[in-house]
Amino acid sequence: MSEVFTVAVLVAVVASAIRLAVPLLLASLGETFGQRSGVLNLGVDGIMLLGAFTGYYAVLKTGNVWVGLLAGLVIGLFLGLASAVIAVTLKAEQGISGIGIYLFGLGMSDLLFQKLVGTPIPIDTFPQVDVPILSSIPYIGEMFFQHSMVIYLAFAAVPLAMFVINRTTFGMNIRAVGEYPEAADTLGVSVAGVRYATQLIGGSLAGGAGAVLAISLGIFQQNLTNGAGFIAIALVYFGAWRPMGVMAGALLFGFINALVLELKTLEIIPRDLSNLAAMAPAIITILVLAFAAGRFKAPAALTKPFTRGK
Repeated sequence: MSEVFTVAVLVAVVASAIRLAVPLLLASLGETFGQRSGVLNLGVDGIMLLGAFTGYYAVLKTGNVWVGLLAGLVIGLFLGLASAVIAVTLKAEQGISGIGIYLFGLGMSDLLFQKLVGTPIPIDTFPQVDVPILSSIPYIGEMFFQHSMVIYLAFAAVPLAMFVINRTTFGMNIRAVGEYPEAADTLGVSVAGVRYATQLIGGSLAGGAGAVLAISLGIFQQNLTNGAGFIAIALVYFGAWRPMGVMAGALLFGFINALVLELKTLEIIPRDLSNLAAMAPAIITILVLAFAAGRFKAPAALTKPFTRGK
């Protein structure tokens, strides 16, 4: 066990945790916008899967990782639109419709992969970008400043999301629609318009999260996300519907995953227990939901369709 408690291992685990946290962070931030407006999208994992395949396939064909990321964002945007039509316009039960989107994404991503690719083919990954001066700081540089550009952008999105939600008219409308849609409507705010906008944001970020995951790994396979979309939804509750809380939760899950992988690499975890250790994120998800239940106040209109005059 002594080899676990070394600076080198700690540095490797923290650096890996930051990388692993990014897909969760992006998907959770998008879902935060949606839930703050009153719409719960349980289809995040399906959107991530289709975003992952689309991003992977785009890089496979073009060799450009940024084209792949853009492709993931675009397919996520369309699925976010579909989610908005179902939940906002058709006023379907959000839990059931979300599961439908998840199943669609799960099946369609696998079907497209089988038809268009067949067997896993490695692709280019995001290049590492070292931050000048900071990256050369011993240990600190390796942990925080030797990552790809998409990782820096993902964490930069956190203060941006905070600013939008808390300091802009659009953010005020999101909060109003999520808490008191009837009052917001009376004041001339388009409840449907705001909810459509947040679903487009949430869908595009979920699709982008899937693309980041696939491109970072340099490969695509069936059910690549392994339930990461559902963890992202749980992180919104864990973070109390606030971007900073969501980021903290994503880093926590990233650290747990990174630690488990490192322990398996060092053979600290016996092979016959590796599958049990892989369940750690799911177990933590359950504990997070149990912890969050009753401790944080959800948006009052969450999952509640709005009909003018009722």
